[in-house]
Amino acid sequence: MSEGKVWLVGAGPGDPGLITLAGLQALKEADVVVYDRLIPQQLLAQARPDSELIYVGKIGHSPATAQEQINALLVEKARQGKKVVRLKGGDPFLFGRGGEEAQALAEAGIPFVVVPGVTSAIAVPAYAGIPVTHRGLSSSLAVVTGHEAPGKAGSMVRWGLLAQAVDTLVVLMGAKALPSVVEELIAAGRSPETPAAVIYMGTTAAQRTVTAPLSDIARRVEEAGLGPPTVLVVGEVVRLRDSLAWYDKLPLFGRRVVITRPRHQAERLSSLLAREGAEPIELPLLEVEGVPNPPGLEEALARLKGCAYRWVVFTSANAVDHLFHLLEERGLDARALAGAQVAAIGTGTARALARRGIHADLVPPVFTSKALGEALSSLLSSGERVLWPRGEEANEDLPRALTAAGAHVDHLVVYRTRLASHLPREILEVVRHGAVDAVAFTSSATVRYLLSLLDGDTAPFKDVVVACIGPVTAQAASAALGRPPDVVAEEHTMEGLVEALKAFWAQKGGDGP
Repeated sequence: MSEGKVWLVGAGPGDPGLITLAGLQALKEADVVVYDRLIPQQLLAQARPDSELIYVGKIGHSPATAQEQINALLVEKARQGKKVVRLKGGDPFLFGRGGEEAQALAEAGIPFVVVPGVTSAIAVPAYAGIPVTHRGLSSSLAVVTGHEAPGKAGSMVRWGLLAQAVDTLVVLMGAKALPSVVEELIAAGRSPETPAAVIYMGTTAAQRTVTAPLSDIARRVEEAGLGPPTVLVVGEVVRLRDSLAWYDKLPLFGRRVVITRPRHQAERLSSLLAREGAEPIELPLLEVEGVPNPPGLEEALARLKGCAYRWVVFTSANAVDHLFHLLEERGLDARALAGAQVAAIGTGTARALARRGIHADLVPPVFTSKALGEALSSLLSSGERVLWPRGEEANEDLPRALTAAGAHVDHLVVYRTRLASHLPREILEVVRHGAVDAVAFTSSATVRYLLSLLDGDTAPFKDVVVACIGPVTAQAASAALGRPPDVVAEEHTMEGLVEALKAFWAQKGGDGP
């Protein structure tokens, strides 16, 4: 048995994009992932489908897993020869008990690696528009835990000394102790008028920020109903929020958008949504699998070799990837298509071709099968032959138009879709209870599969924005939901879908559907 190893990885403060490259690489290679509360689902989705995910955090009022048990678990899994990632919020060594876990591993003779993480002490204020240091305002910073209430016997936090020792004070895990922290700081000489901020769920779409003078911050936080997790910032730098706030001003800030694309294709849409301030929630409904030896393949390859095709037409990036997989299995590459012109339904499919070294000769101005068929029909002569690598279920507008123009269309089914075998059930329950702002559908199949998983219940969509990438998907959504979608992208791309969502909410003035 090979020797196991443990990676103590800081996941960052909440935004999944803030994990380090080293941390993400370790996560993707892990056999076992041991994770805490508040680790975003998007990060867990980066683990291998066959990796073992073990939750050791706290749920509601239930007790968290004892630290000794976590230490023993890490040792046990490593001794089984596993690559173990201990995924911790923020940085593993900053109030994260990573040092204790490292000690336990060292004592057990288990090799380990520490991957530092972006700490919430700096990132959360930054996302609220508060730099923790600033020339002329703050040249010193202290980060303390609020988990130990002031005045508690045996407390290691010297609140009396800290009150005036630094310009900026950042208190983590201090939601419950906030009133007593404020009382202690003022009693020790910190001015009651010192600007203070409490930031809830920082760096996520749920982020909320309350600012007030130190003497009033506890009352204002209580009125706002903010509970843990929060970060308290005390110091003159808080005044800069008025001019530097940026995250909560993004167009889609606070919006929770469900993405229904297959796991390997969801990353781009997730990234685009997160860039605009939304919280992307990945629900990969579909799995795409290649057809290993599709009927008609050998005949199509022979015709490609003999330059019998005028056009090879791609209506999805999946078709590109799976046709090239079949070519590569047979020792062929892009040169197999050299005798034909190549068409792509849209820019996404064109990009997939470009990655294979092929520049699409034709991309229609409107990214639909109908528009592609019309554009090609004007370029074809009667009797010319077209190869159409496609999915098992495909829109028939294209071959209908080409056949009407007198062309011979060879259908080559190179992939099929099916319901994903590893669905995040907790995300499905979030959708079932309507606890999202929008659901983004990117194909008719995603509509069909989601309604099937919900047992045909359309109630969850009553107060949720339904967004579709194009008219074909919109037609499927209308039929399935009994109402038209709220958003249909004018440009049928991931970028177009995000722009359509931005325009919708801008027009609504921030209200729901």
